[in-house]
Amino acid sequence: MKVLITGGAGFIGSWFVRDILAGRASGYEHAHVTVLDKFTYAGERRNLPREDDRLTVIAGDLADAHLTAELVPGHDLVVNFAAETHVDRSIVAPRDFMRTNALGVETLMHACVQGGIPRVLHVSTDEVYGSIERGRWDERAPVDPSSPYSAAKAAGDMIALAYARTYGLPVSVTRCGNNYGPRQFPEKLVPLFVTNLLEGRPVPLYGDGLNVRDWIHVSDHCAAIRLVAEKGVPGAVYHVAGTAELTNREMVDLILRTCGESWDRVETVPDRPGHDYRYSLDDSRLRALGYSPQVGVEEGMADTVHWYETHHRWWRPKKRESGLPRTRGV
Repeated sequence: MKVLITGGAGFIGSWFVRDILAGRASGYEHAHVTVLDKFTYAGERRNLPREDDRLTVIAGDLADAHLTAELVPGHDLVVNFAAETHVDRSIVAPRDFMRTNALGVETLMHACVQGGIPRVLHVSTDEVYGSIERGRWDERAPVDPSSPYSAAKAAGDMIALAYARTYGLPVSVTRCGNNYGPRQFPEKLVPLFVTNLLEGRPVPLYGDGLNVRDWIHVSDHCAAIRLVAEKGVPGAVYHVAGTAELTNREMVDLILRTCGESWDRVETVPDRPGHDYRYSLDDSRLRALGYSPQVGVEEGMADTVHWYETHHRWWRPKKRESGLPRTRGV
């Protein structure tokens, strides 16, 4: 089996790659993996098992039509993780998000049609739906994005699904909640707060902290993606729900407790524009395929904090080089 993973040097993509090459993914024992990654600030070569002779790594832009057309043919499975992902960055530089998250998806889907790829999986987010005060979205819910990031992701989803309907491309779309785990770039809530605490810095909380998110360990997300790639219906969307629906205050409290810190380390900062109140997914369609998340949030957070405690050399340079404010809110 030959698998192409776009965005495979990022947080979730690299976890997916390591699962396959380490033998943790049933059915991929002899798979050869090709990673295409632009290696922006969030792409990290150290995330990949570069010594594995079943891995090929190519630096390039998903939206480069010539490169993508040359690379895609001959693969049995294409999984698209490539995306600009941080909402705050999208507010500052929205065009970068549209190029990768929409134009890049169209470029890839076109190459998959031309290359006759038998299975394609496009990875997306619950943020495309906007905000929901109560209840849960199922896959029939209309998209209603609030930020340039989620609008660009929604556009990419629609492109992928249009290619399924118009050209018969065997592509499925997954939409997941907030991921956490080792090797996540320190702009996201969990790694930003954990690394700030490890550095003796305050942790910034947007507004009243009552925004609600659904949290999933990255290993459970990757297991869900493999399941959809194997059993999912082409042209269908599958939700991937997590194990804990928490307010930001509740998540911060969990991080503080896990790090042995108290609330005097938290500072409140002004809320960001267009901050969605609550996300919540109904994942009944995925569970009908046999999915069940395995990592509870307490266990997952303890593992995550321990990784950052023991890998300062991985994350300290990233915080220095990224230009991220040390007090960015979440």
